[in-house]
Amino acid sequence: MKPFLEGYYRLLKRALALLMGLIVLPVALQILSRYTGLIPRYIWTEEVARFCFVWIIMIGAMIAVREGSHFDVDLLPRAKSKRRQAIRNLIVHLGMGLMALFFIGYGFQFARFGFIQNSEMSGINMATIYASFPLAGLTWLLFLAEKIHHEIGSLKNPERKVPE
Repeated sequence: MKPFLEGYYRLLKRALALLMGLIVLPVALQILSRYTGLIPRYIWTEEVARFCFVWIIMIGAMIAVREGSHFDVDLLPRAKSKRRQAIRNLIVHLGMGLMALFFIGYGFQFARFGFIQNSEMSGINMATIYASFPLAGLTWLLFLAEKIHHEIGSLKNPERKVPE
């Protein structure tokens, strides 16, 4: 499973880099159309940039769960032992998993609703944008399962080295 998750993680990072490069085009066209008379005003550029931004945010959140670089609120105190730290991490991961389940459940409903909608300016089917929410939830669950597996291993063997 680890090679699959590593390959999927690399794919997400490439998709994020591609989207970051791609968002430059509609934004640049929008700026040029507003401040120069060189090209006509394109209303679809703002919409495409917004849709691209939604995917950038959701893919970034997926990557952040894998890297553990998402924002963190310390409600639980730092543990003094590796065993207690593993228990603390499990509680946090299970809470994140619950949120992932909400994203999956409601995200699928949201994406199904998007199948009957098209954006007005660009004509893009809204399901292509709304699908980012359940995909994020599924990805979070995959990456959290990997983290939970590691934490359970830490509980069984507290002297085990933490992977980078």
